Amino acid sequence: MATVAHTVASKWTAAVQSTANNMDAVDAVRAFFLFATCTTLSVSGIPYLRARFVDYGPRATDSSRSASTIAAPRSPLTRFIDYLAAWRVPHSYFIHFYVLSVLSSIFWATQLLSRGPAFRVIAARVNEEHRSKSMSLNQVWLCWALMAIQGARRLYECIATAKQSSSQMWFVHWFLGLAFYIAMTLAIWIEGTGTLLARDITLDHLRVTNVPTPRTLLCLPLFLLASGLQHDCHHYLASLKKYTLPAHPLFLSVICPHYTAECVIYLALALLAAPAGESINKTVLSGLFFVAVNLGITAASSKRWYMQKFGEENVRNRWRMIPFLY
Repeated sequence: MATVAHTVASKWTAAVQSTANNMDAVDAVRAFFLFATCTTLSVSGIPYLRARFVDYGPRATDSSRSASTIAAPRSPLTRFIDYLAAWRVPHSYFIHFYVLSVLSSIFWATQLLSRGPAFRVIAARVNEEHRSKSMSLNQVWLCWALMAIQGARRLYECIATAKQSSSQMWFVHWFLGLAFYIAMTLAIWIEGTGTLLARDITLDHLRVTNVPTPRTLLCLPLFLLASGLQHDCHHYLASLKKYTLPAHPLFLSVICPHYTAECVIYLALALLAAPAGESINKTVLSGLFFVAVNLGITAASSKRWYMQKFGEENVRNRWRMIPFLY
């Protein structure tokens, strides 16, 4: 029996290793985003787990207190789950996301320009189908620049608006955020691998010499507008002396307009990064799914917290994140 179990385990391990070795890099990045999205949805769908693992900040404090109040006598499983939930990091660790995003953007710029070892490893795992439908060099550098700008702006906002806070988040939330920015700074150029391999790249390619396409003329202003609105939201929230019901015009109909802007930013990037013959970049779009789900869950939690804190009548008619939809 032990021999049979060992044989099955060996075959399963070999199959997993073979799949990992043969998996296309583009598909792997997409799979990470979709796996993270499904995992977040699964955990958030169970209030008992959501209160412990998903909610953070003042929402987590209220949710955890409520969950502990109504909980049944603590079983071994409950004690184990509470033990895991106690592994938390300061909410200020959010700044690590944007430090990593900026550093990753710089890293990939040097790798793409020099065809460094990390680029070669990734490129070798991109199959011919994805190489044949590739982003142009202009698209690669434009989207890289916009992602770098997004990371740098958010880093600046964290530094400029940082406040002392006792809020915490589950360490997996922090780890998942780090993984997201590593994956997104890769996703922003990986579907341009075919072009990057076919042409030598120099700093001259960073110059904008081509006439912008209609897609660029539409999506670039969309990115900049969403970035500006998000910055305005963050600046306003940072100016509040304490937790109060936001009165800024952008918050009058939407609970979390800064989350709406975040989704629009990644939607614009997904459209700008569309490979030849495609209407959208599916890898960046997969990342957008994760962003929308993650922020959508937090927006719903924020609305519930606002109702408890300021009265249901004051926020009942405000959309959570997407006007007329959610």
